[in-house]
Amino acid sequence: MHSWILHNGRIVNSSDRVLSPGQVGLLAGWGVFSTIRVFDGVLFAYERHWARMRRDAALLNVPFPASAEQLKHDLLRLVDANQAYNGTLRVSVIRNRGGMWQGPDTGHEFDVVGFTADVNVWGDSVRLGVVPHGRHAQSMFAGAKVLSWCTNVYWYEQAHLKGLDEVVLLNERGEVSECTSANIFIARDRQVWTPPLASGCLPGITREVLLEEVHPEGFSIGERALLPSDLEAAEEIFITSTTRELLAVSSIEGLTIHQGDQARPALQAAFSNYVDSYVTRAKSVVV
Repeated sequence: MHSWILHNGRIVNSSDRVLSPGQVGLLAGWGVFSTIRVFDGVLFAYERHWARMRRDAALLNVPFPASAEQLKHDLLRLVDANQAYNGTLRVSVIRNRGGMWQGPDTGHEFDVVGFTADVNVWGDSVRLGVVPHGRHAQSMFAGAKVLSWCTNVYWYEQAHLKGLDEVVLLNERGEVSECTSANIFIARDRQVWTPPLASGCLPGITREVLLEEVHPEGFSIGERALLPSDLEAAEEIFITSTTRELLAVSSIEGLTIHQGDQARPALQAAFSNYVDSYVTRAKSVVV
């Protein structure tokens, strides 16, 4: 995490005391967040992140900023302050009021907090475990990216204690849903599939771009319910996220998988081209 953070439109030092336990969203996890990649000073797919956060905030009754452009302006000021022109940015919207443990009125219905960090180095592939009943697909909150993230962090930590990198979360029907902070894809016969949102997975931005914007020649991409047996039958498996982009899966605990690598490089190349075009367009608008 870099030295400067964004707090309600102000750039302050990360050591400054600007938050308090009486903000109910902090202790209850009542808020929403998103992680955005910064490329050459451009917030990649910002409009998609904004739309998802606003949708999740409405679902959870979290007050939300009125202006996408004002928030974008503030986040770019944060990028400038930390010179994080090729980094990672996380922005959270925290609900301040509600319940019997609400603290003194801060004068704000919600707080906007943003901070930046260097891009994590993930390596060339990941080793996955499997967590049954890790997602409840029928929950009205399935797929919402909320501040209450402790179960994901727990499973992620347990994976590392076992010498793994991540876990595949299965839903109550035994279907593949997602990882703790990534979506999952399989490829077979030049067809690429990812679980539908009905599986309980989060609508990741990289996942969304691959489904809607990327069209590599010779490959089709779509949604399909997947079981662990489909992972074993796949020619290759990869995961996607804002910070990982497309990352190959080398093993899954308890499963025998193949380690082909044809679809992922093709999709990664197409995705990178889309990113380059997006950044070029965004910079030309600024100029």
